[in-house]
Amino acid sequence: MWKGAPASNFGLARQLRVRLTAAELLMWDKLKNKQFKGYKFRRQHPIHKFIVDFYCHELKLIIEIDGKYHDAEEQQIEDFKRSELLQFQGLHEIRFNNEEIINDIDLVLKKLTGLINSLPQP
Repeated sequence: MWKGAPASNFGLARQLRVRLTAAELLMWDKLKNKQFKGYKFRRQHPIHKFIVDFYCHELKLIIEIDGKYHDAEEQQIEDFKRSELLQFQGLHEIRFNNEEIINDIDLVLKKLTGLINSLPQP
């Protein structure tokens, strides 16, 4: 759980866990049950006023999987503001788009490994 997350986000997060996209399902299959480097990831996790796709508390790492609507200029502005706020909270974020996940999950996991290796170790 995250301090400051509105109670309504917990119910919404529960609903989103049931309706993962194909890319989110593929990523979750690689992250669940501490399969990825022994880290525990949560899916559709409330943080502050947002629900993030994947979150590892130990690393303070957010993974976002972006669909096409993130290509719109207005959404990019909102994503930037959101990223700034989350970084201000001391969190790290990495974003991938659906196509990256579906077309080359191994490359995505390599990029994720590179980021994790660059983070301060818990």
